[in-house]
Amino acid sequence: MIKVSVVVPVYNPGPYLEPCIESLLNQSLSPHEYEMVFVDDGSTDDAPARLDKLAAEHDNVLVLHQENSGWPGKPRNVGIDHARGEYIQFVDQDDQLGAEALERMYALAVRNGSDIVLGKVGGTMTGPNSVFRETVERCTIEDAPLIDSLSPHKMFRRAFLLEHDLRFPEGRRRLEDQLFMVQAYLKARTVSILGDYCCYYWNRRDDGGNSSGTASTMEGYYDNLREVLDAVEAGTEPGELRDRLMRRFFRVEMMTRLREPRLLRYSEGYRRRGYEVVRKLAIERFSTPTASFSRGPVVAGLSPIMRLRARLLDDDRLDGLMELARRCENVRGFATLDDLRWEDNELRVDIRTGLVHADGSPVVVVERDGRYELDPILVAGLPGIESWDVGDPREHVKAEVRVYHRDARMWWFAPATMRPTLVPVGAGKEARYQVVVTGTASLDPRRLAGGGPAEPGRYEVWVSVQTLGLGRPVRLIVEGGERWERALVPAVVGDPARVVVPFRAMPTGQLILEIDERHQALPSEIAARGVGPLQAYGTRLHLAVPVLAGPGAGAREVEVVIGRAGSARTLPGRLQPSQEAVLSFNDVTTLPPGRHPLALRTDVAGRSPAIPIGTAIVQGGRIVDVRGISYRAIPRRVVSRVAASPWLHRQVYRALAAMPETASERARELVRKAARWSRG
Repeated sequence: MIKVSVVVPVYNPGPYLEPCIESLLNQSLSPHEYEMVFVDDGSTDDAPARLDKLAAEHDNVLVLHQENSGWPGKPRNVGIDHARGEYIQFVDQDDQLGAEALERMYALAVRNGSDIVLGKVGGTMTGPNSVFRETVERCTIEDAPLIDSLSPHKMFRRAFLLEHDLRFPEGRRRLEDQLFMVQAYLKARTVSILGDYCCYYWNRRDDGGNSSGTASTMEGYYDNLREVLDAVEAGTEPGELRDRLMRRFFRVEMMTRLREPRLLRYSEGYRRRGYEVVRKLAIERFSTPTASFSRGPVVAGLSPIMRLRARLLDDDRLDGLMELARRCENVRGFATLDDLRWEDNELRVDIRTGLVHADGSPVVVVERDGRYELDPILVAGLPGIESWDVGDPREHVKAEVRVYHRDARMWWFAPATMRPTLVPVGAGKEARYQVVVTGTASLDPRRLAGGGPAEPGRYEVWVSVQTLGLGRPVRLIVEGGERWERALVPAVVGDPARVVVPFRAMPTGQLILEIDERHQALPSEIAARGVGPLQAYGTRLHLAVPVLAGPGAGAREVEVVIGRAGSARTLPGRLQPSQEAVLSFNDVTTLPPGRHPLALRTDVAGRSPAIPIGTAIVQGGRIVDVRGISYRAIPRRVVSRVAASPWLHRQVYRALAAMPETASERARELVRKAARWSRG
């Protein structure tokens, strides 16, 4: 039985088709369990021949050729007609699937009888999307924010598509994917979301294009949006669900072009055209018989500042929208780290976050006559607006703690409990308050990836805050000082053991987590903090190291290297849990008396060099002590931080490039010597 048919529309893909094909061939499903259906839409390059050759080499590849239709809609429909799988997964020619995507998504679909399965999306063309915060077994458009994921790159039950005659619009047009997805969501009885594994990679092409990147007219775009709005109205009854769905299109497809930064960057003519087209559509589709669109039910559910933008649009004040955009563009976010600690195998961070103006003064609400009004800095002088009622300022508030996996270019959401509060600001005749969000997030490597285990690598910690209708991402900064150095202690958690090294990146001070030693951060931290006493248990040695061991933590296999190059001995070792972890390894009886470098390699595959953590003192053929070398680790820590930070890397090279040639070479040699010296 064919479980999944992968449908790929193809048109002049150039070199970008090969990575897509490779990702499909390397799926964890057996080849007889899935098929690839490539629909060539009249390509004029060598793609047809490449695809025919692929089909000749693989029994599970079907290639269909047709005249050019100009857009992905018809090729996808042809793929649906020829697919034989129980489920259909749509993939664009320049995108890729994760190796286990089909297997995981199909298992989730079968487990729940799903009509649609959303697989987590990652890559350079997409940012964090809370739809994929975690895996959701069963949901519908009524109880989940599915409307925030409208690309068609999902898995659909083929019988579901056929039963409801769900087809993509054909021909050259925009928003064909949104129209298809709205119709599908409104018909689906069960939707599942796979949030703990990246299924679909949507990466930016080197040439800046994508498989459906042909330009369209502004008027044509909004004519196509009208069809999407028609589909929402056709599939819903008047009421909360319809208003919520319509609100999304008003906010994203329409108002995004009338706010910062876009509105301020457009040319005057293009800005005016966009404004007029959007205003015409807003009047046409969002007004009611008794109220203009800015006073209707769709706009009423928006955030305070978005409602203000809608009022200015309704009042035909492009100048007011421009001024509001200028003021809002100067607003930035802040995130303050109040505490950081290890508890129950989790690194917990206490955070305060909110919004401030460019000069650092808080964005406030003013209490007048029993109601809260928007910050006068944002409102004063706007045409036709004397003040702006925000309702309850604790509504439309959202704060998230996100982690960005640098190696995989992937965003994840840390579990967090965040609460909005009103903090009094200043002393004056009028009560002023800043909306501040406080709470605690858990950075647990066992559950950090959508509820599943995090992959090895480096993770940047960010905070996203939205209040009053403005949202800003902010790096979570760790201030310098002894308190935070003590708190940023490495740990071994869980069984199997996961190594977590939290540190403060330079020069930003951002909190970074190194998980499972892809970059071998742990030995440098041990060297910098200093090793503890050495104890002997027969021929087995236990060296105390400054690493926390959480409850129930397992042991971590490592390698200990003793001696200098040419005569060094490499021994198997273990980081074993105790109140603090100990490094356990066998004594060496073949070393001559004296001092010998002792280094640690946490990458037991041997791809990385061992990093010195101490000096072994040998007497009578036995290691009798290990002394710290924290002073020697300082240059290496500096060099490793520079190497790990792209920003610092660029600054150092720019500085070296600006030097005279002789001075530049001396500086480079000094850096190399410092690195060699720090390795012992």
